[in-house]
Amino acid sequence: MNNISIVTLFPALYEPFLSTSLIGRAQEKGDLCITLQNILALCAPKERPDSPTYGPGAGMLLRPEIIERAIKTHEERLGPAYKIFFSPHGKKLTQTMLKEFARTLLEKKHIMLLPARYEGMDARVEEEYADAIISVGDFVLMGGDIPAMTLLEGMLRYVPGVVGREESVEQDSFSGPLVDYPEYTEPLEWHGKRVPDIIRSGNHKEIAQWRYRQALERTVYGHFDWLRTHPISDGLRDDALAAMPKHYVALMHDGVKLKDGRVGTSSVTSIDLHDIARSCCTYGIEQFFVVTPLKDQQTIVRTLMDFWLNEGLQYNAHRFQAMQRVVLINQLDEAIAAIEKTTGLKPLVIGTSAQSHDGVPMVSYSDQAIVWKHKRPVLILFGTAFGMSDALIGRCDYLFPTIQGFSAFNHLSVRSAAAIVLDRWLSHGR
Repeated sequence: MNNISIVTLFPALYEPFLSTSLIGRAQEKGDLCITLQNILALCAPKERPDSPTYGPGAGMLLRPEIIERAIKTHEERLGPAYKIFFSPHGKKLTQTMLKEFARTLLEKKHIMLLPARYEGMDARVEEEYADAIISVGDFVLMGGDIPAMTLLEGMLRYVPGVVGREESVEQDSFSGPLVDYPEYTEPLEWHGKRVPDIIRSGNHKEIAQWRYRQALERTVYGHFDWLRTHPISDGLRDDALAAMPKHYVALMHDGVKLKDGRVGTSSVTSIDLHDIARSCCTYGIEQFFVVTPLKDQQTIVRTLMDFWLNEGLQYNAHRFQAMQRVVLINQLDEAIAAIEKTTGLKPLVIGTSAQSHDGVPMVSYSDQAIVWKHKRPVLILFGTAFGMSDALIGRCDYLFPTIQGFSAFNHLSVRSAAAIVLDRWLSHGR
């Protein structure tokens, strides 16, 4: 028998939840036994289960000896339990964790959930007993009972006998690298929206391909952080890159701030070209534009590019491959025009800066959904010298946050900044 003990101040919250639908049915069949323990029932007459927290600050905490009684009561009857506590400081719940908890239940035959109320539990209880401390997100609820129910809903789907079709569980969103594809039922047309013809065609191969493409696009555009942290095959990696909006980089040697405060041009350095080109190649950037209107600087860039594009393959094949993405132009407008000609769409421009700027929306490095929902190519600008001028910043649709560590030093080279930004925005395996 798979036993689950729930220690709570409010057992009435669980009664309709546990007696309804699949969880209720699993208990009726004998696949599962869920026991509710009212914390108040463990208190002596006139004894409170909570006390004020020590030190300054408001709030009440559940007393450790009361929780200890509950744990011992259930373990004496059902055997040692794997004990799960709930707190905002806990580890964020994921699909992978739900699978692991289900496996633990099947092995140990006893899981105990200990949701807190008020300000939580005395920290010593967690130190003494917790096998896991779970959070359901970066927010605070009135107590841990809803998170406990959330864990039950997710975990029990992996327990045999609870969900009828195990296939439907394994193919769910977040069970693999991709979320679910869209599904439809009758009527054929509703509010002017028609069920796609392909999934009514009867061609199983084409239906499977359509579903894969839909799941891939949903994942890339809506759940990129999930995809980028999940192991994927080389084929899926290539498909994901193809599904993303095309990305471009421009290294600005024009319209940048100089040491004396003026706005002007800066000198090209070969190491910037080499290193940023390799970063662009690593993260799937289509083209790397080097922007300088100065003829002598263009000569330097062309000389370097001529060597790598004509003789570089024999010298270093990887650097030859990276340098093929470099495009020398006079001004930013040429890059925008080239992207629009290639893609048919004007790019969204994202700026980078070591300083904050008012008037341009800021996006975090997890805000791909905000940027990519426009379904337009993306051009990322990097400034040289002392950063991009206000005029250049004003041309941006968005700004990335300043790259900053926990020290006061903030003087990265542009090639380092470019590598960090591209990794935060487009990396896999984070």
